[in-house]
Amino acid sequence: MERRKFLEIASLSAVPIVVSVPGQSFNSLNQNVTSTKKLFIYGGDFNDKFVNYLAMLTGKSNPKICFLPTATGDAAGYINRWFETCSGLNIKPFVQRMFISSYGQQKSFEEVLLGMDGIVVGGGNTLNMLSIWKTHGIDTILKSAWEKGIVLGGGSAGSLCWFEHGLTDSRPTNITKIDGLGFLEGSHCPHYNSEKDRKPLYHSFIKSKAFKAGYACDDLAGIYFEEDKVKEVISLNEEHNAYYVYQEAGQVKEKILAKEVIK
Repeated sequence: MERRKFLEIASLSAVPIVVSVPGQSFNSLNQNVTSTKKLFIYGGDFNDKFVNYLAMLTGKSNPKICFLPTATGDAAGYINRWFETCSGLNIKPFVQRMFISSYGQQKSFEEVLLGMDGIVVGGGNTLNMLSIWKTHGIDTILKSAWEKGIVLGGGSAGSLCWFEHGLTDSRPTNITKIDGLGFLEGSHCPHYNSEKDRKPLYHSFIKSKAFKAGYACDDLAGIYFEEDKVKEVISLNEEHNAYYVYQEAGQVKEKILAKEVIK
């Protein structure tokens, strides 16, 4: 889903969504609550299955999951869709807006975010989101949350932000390079299968060494990292994949990562 699609969705009143997610148990997930650094990214927008997967990573039966819709300017339609998506899941959903005044906020950003079990970052304009985060110190708070063992995740802007650099459509006219928070080493490309310019441009940046090797995700595929290593790859169907993209002998190559398809 392109960034403009996020903005179109955010500008509309949310349509009720009925979700049904089985209480599946993924074999490779550690259900114990630890201080292990956990990060789950996916290529497109959030959905009930991705949110459920992230919730399972917390190791808790009814975890507190906070949504950060900063990249869409805290758009009401996007926030409504978050709550509707979560309505069929065994979680406690929250939202932390950035566009607030002190009169409407009873706790600091740090108190709220460090009190969560998981944090999901939405899609939209990555450049604007990172600028706002850095102004408020959210980048530092998220680093503390990650080191504390709070599960972080997201798709599109919400996946791109965790890497050293990657491709963004946050600027006018062209898809360009953006520097992220650097929690995960290397580069990243979301929307790998759904936006025709992404893949060739990502390859060209890696070939020119403007980008380090990194990970690409189709819209319905995701990668779970423990510490800074790939722990598991999931997909919602057989067609969508996650990839490791790198340069070897002057040629860019992509390796499809072994995945588990969840229904």
